Amino acid sequence: MRSWLLKSLYVLAALRYPRIRPDLRYFVRDNYFARLNQLRFWRADFLTKTPYKVVEFYGEFDQEIRYAMPFAYWHFLNGTLKQTVASKNTRPFYFFSPDHVEKYEKRVWEAGYGNYSIPNMTHAPTYDFSKWARVPFKSHYQNDVFVYDKPLLVIANKYNIEWDKPPINFLDIPALDRLISGLKSRYQIVYNRPLGGQIVHDNSEIMDLGEHAWLRTTHPEVLLMNDLFDQHAATVQNFNHLQLLVYANCNHFISMHGGTAALASCFGGTNILLSHPGGGFEHEFNEYNNLFPNLSGATILHAKSREEVFTLVEGRF
Repeated sequence: MRSWLLKSLYVLAALRYPRIRPDLRYFVRDNYFARLNQLRFWRADFLTKTPYKVVEFYGEFDQEIRYAMPFAYWHFLNGTLKQTVASKNTRPFYFFSPDHVEKYEKRVWEAGYGNYSIPNMTHAPTYDFSKWARVPFKSHYQNDVFVYDKPLLVIANKYNIEWDKPPINFLDIPALDRLISGLKSRYQIVYNRPLGGQIVHDNSEIMDLGEHAWLRTTHPEVLLMNDLFDQHAATVQNFNHLQLLVYANCNHFISMHGGTAALASCFGGTNILLSHPGGGFEHEFNEYNNLFPNLSGATILHAKSREEVFTLVEGRF
């Protein structure tokens, strides 16, 4: 029955979206199936409405932000959330959960595929927001600790293997120098690139960009998230908690494709994100317009090259 239904939903995806590549229609099919799967919980969600739902996820951080956390928060608002289960150091993300369990030591990227327990679970041209609610990270974590004389601007960089290839979406040192030189007089810049051991990783190996020592020497005005973590170790739960506290006070972000961009999109303001064509399927499904702005109401500006990042920064920041 399940196999027949999946095949039928693939045909429906092909009929509805004939211009989408055949291999990408499987994503649409899976989202259709995941939404149909929610019919099983209609009575529990809308009639009895007692805490029963356990939302468990240990796949990619990007998917967790986009799909799992908003699904869990919807159940919290609905009065039906019983428990959340995720990777270690995720408790700050699930501050609303009545019982959060940090079960997994490592993320497994494949865990997001074939998982039909969440209505939106992978890439799609449209999303179902009926069981999806914005998590109010900004209002919950705003604070008077990370407040400076100038408005905050976070540069959320990364430098790791992407799709089993060398780094693609990142700012190298010359690009950072150009951006920081033009912005530091107007903004208090916080530079964020988590290192090994600070967050839970999946299969994307972190590589050495060598920029932290360079920043301390060349641009000492820039605050490094790694240094802030050392300075506030006694008062923050973990690195994720620190990121949430800093991001909550910020309205200007420059971020990179993936979880880095998704997290920066959860705090309103403006997020200029770098995502080169030919990588993730966000491009194919127009997700920087149909999904990312919904994470917080942020203005999402998609740069397809470093030069576009510079142009957008000059025009917006």
